[in-house]
Amino acid sequence: MKTCLRFISRFIYISAERNKVASFVSSVRYYNAAAAKTLSDCRWEEGKSSDTQKWSSLEHKGPYFPPEYEPLPDNICFNYDGQPVKLSPVTEEIATFYAKMLDHEYTSKEVFQNNFFCDWREEMTKEERKLIKTLSKCDFSQIHKYFVEKSEERKNMTKEEKQVLKEEASRLMEEYGYCLLDGHREKIGNFKLEPPGLFRGRGEHPKMGKLKKRIQPEDVTINCSQDSKIPAPPAGHRWKRVQHDNTVTWLASWLENIHGRPKYIMLNPSSKLKLALRAGNEKDDESADTVGCCSLRVEHITLHRRLDAQEHVVEFDFLGKDSIRYYNKVPVEKQVFKNLKLFIKHKDPEDDLFDRITTVKLNKTLNESMPGLTAKVFRTFNASTTLQDQLNKLTTEGMTVEEKILSYNRANRAVAILCNHQRAAPKTFERSMQLLQEKIQKKKEQIEEAKKELKEAKKAHKDAPSDKSKKLLEKKEKAVQRLGEQLKKLQLQETDREENKVIALGTSKLNYLDPRISVAWCKKHQVPIEKIYNKTQRDKFAWAIDMTDENFQF
Repeated sequence: MKTCLRFISRFIYISAERNKVASFVSSVRYYNAAAAKTLSDCRWEEGKSSDTQKWSSLEHKGPYFPPEYEPLPDNICFNYDGQPVKLSPVTEEIATFYAKMLDHEYTSKEVFQNNFFCDWREEMTKEERKLIKTLSKCDFSQIHKYFVEKSEERKNMTKEEKQVLKEEASRLMEEYGYCLLDGHREKIGNFKLEPPGLFRGRGEHPKMGKLKKRIQPEDVTINCSQDSKIPAPPAGHRWKRVQHDNTVTWLASWLENIHGRPKYIMLNPSSKLKLALRAGNEKDDESADTVGCCSLRVEHITLHRRLDAQEHVVEFDFLGKDSIRYYNKVPVEKQVFKNLKLFIKHKDPEDDLFDRITTVKLNKTLNESMPGLTAKVFRTFNASTTLQDQLNKLTTEGMTVEEKILSYNRANRAVAILCNHQRAAPKTFERSMQLLQEKIQKKKEQIEEAKKELKEAKKAHKDAPSDKSKKLLEKKEKAVQRLGEQLKKLQLQETDREENKVIALGTSKLNYLDPRISVAWCKKHQVPIEKIYNKTQRDKFAWAIDMTDENFQF
């Protein structure tokens, strides 16, 4: 926010950082081109297609639809006003969506409750609507308990039962998870359609609690080549439409009912077509009341001539992306402070602070100062610079792999704090920490016991030295050392989890940071790349893994 203000006021930092930012803009272009080249090199050579044609042939099995609703057992009841009520299948299914979330904070929010109840009543039968008129009289406790027990059963499945599920998942992946694109087998990114449920949204979204309806084949448009085998819809159904449009890269499309926007089944990020895609949505009137630099209102700032022994302080308090509160007190230059006083003069609290600036104008001005420069590029530059600086400071020789990973997460956390990437603490956090602390305590007890045994072995060897007593002594020493290393790992995990409780590390790592920084750090410090990026992320950043050596510095 501090940087953005200075951008808007006088762009004072652009000239100071001009060479470094220019280098970064060039590197963005370079590694985007490198990414495309890497994918091209590791795939196949194709004849040149027109700018509009994306493929010559496309064949796939269509989307995988979630299973139909399975009614509750007869002994599980929904109660209204203290009396059991037998619901119709559609009404009962929607009731289960709410019941499953009873222990979540969403169901305590009035907006969520109102939206759910309104949509639920629309799906009820006439008789059910006549009876069920108030959410407060609805008792979902039996249904909630039933699904909690089912969840526990899944957690306690035998190895054999888990293997059956794993094999079924592999079968579905094999059948639906791949397509033939120009004769080559390509992975599909999201072949499973989302099951029906209740919309949660990000932050305090005004549509939270609304019903996400079940997607039917009649809602879905299939896209494939004309000479391919058309995917068969589920029995008793038909597709909305089958088209053969090789100027688009999606395989199936439908409209989701919450916002009325199209959704797509696309190729996996590792596919040859994925790099050409860029998606984004304009904020509509029904989104949460979140703001950014250009949409700040007068009510979001307070000016202090002097505060906490600092002069010209701007106090910010607003909801940023995902309804995450941004609160900060930032000392600014005197001219910036004067400008802000001028901007708020004769304005009401709900008026725009920067009423003559839009994101388009801001980015246009930045681009005029330096071709290719946008607010996003500068934000990404700041994030990547922070990561590189923190990694250089926090990583030292002699660290274990676990200590290095903790340092990496701390560096990443500095970026997340810079970008205000916060999150609510996971609802399972306290329980998981309790289990981890129990493991630590148990490990400490094991170490104490091992030390006692080591002491006894030392005494026995001293009293009656022999090869046997010597081997036993060495065995006990190794046991103490091994247990100590295990304890250290657990304690590092505890520290890492506690520090990351309310910080979203993934957002910055995947969207704001130059991946070459992480790859080079891993190679330089002998940290397995899979400790930083999972399989999907390694596929996404394959170009960076291939092209970056340990000497790269951002």
